[in-house]
Amino acid sequence: MQEIIENIIYSTSYFSLYGLTFAYFMILYFVVAPVFLGVCKLLHKKGLLHKIINKKVKRKQLSFEIKHSLQSIFVFGFSVLPIIYLIRNDKITLLPDTFFNVILAVVVLTLWNEVHFFIVHRIMHLPFFMKRVHFVHHQSRIPTVWSVYSFHWFEALLLSTVPLIIMLFVPFSIVGVFLYPLASVLLNYAGHCNYRFGDGYGNSWRLFGTHHNEHHSKGRANYGFASNALDKFYNCYIKRH
Repeated sequence: MQEIIENIIYSTSYFSLYGLTFAYFMILYFVVAPVFLGVCKLLHKKGLLHKIINKKVKRKQLSFEIKHSLQSIFVFGFSVLPIIYLIRNDKITLLPDTFFNVILAVVVLTLWNEVHFFIVHRIMHLPFFMKRVHFVHHQSRIPTVWSVYSFHWFEALLLSTVPLIIMLFVPFSIVGVFLYPLASVLLNYAGHCNYRFGDGYGNSWRLFGTHHNEHHSKGRANYGFASNALDKFYNCYIKRH
């Protein structure tokens, strides 16, 4: 396994690396999304999930989301290239792919993504970027699993830099870095699937998917990814200053 990974990192052409990354994100989108949605529908029938907005999404919206998601996936394919380039030139250090290091990488990258996404999302809601860039994502008034990658190409580019930025300073297991997009997209689906646990009321941590859903449907200032912790921290800071 280790030899295969090293061969991919050091011997595979950049063109092939792009193709592999593009295919990976296509699988995350066109394979994982319908499976996730199917599980949500099953849990909804069993009374374990609550549908947030009980309206049918128009075909036009779904077509728009898939079109722009394909555009984003095209951009995401490039995200691996600078990482591999820096690894080959000893600018990025990798940790051994032990079970602990793999889990640690996924957890740290997920936490870092909360910070990275919050910053990018706040910037995207500045009038200049909202009008010219972020409006694409907000075309999904009722979020769906197909809207998770529905971005303007520039926003997709900014969001694709999550691993690159932190890997310049923190060593990770490359397998953990590879698995991180899967963990990320599952949280993303939870925030866009239009379902939540229980009856859908209250402030339980189990309703974390509600925050981003309401950001789409009601325009509420929930700028976090899977948590509203940074929103609360930011609002407290603003009030004090």
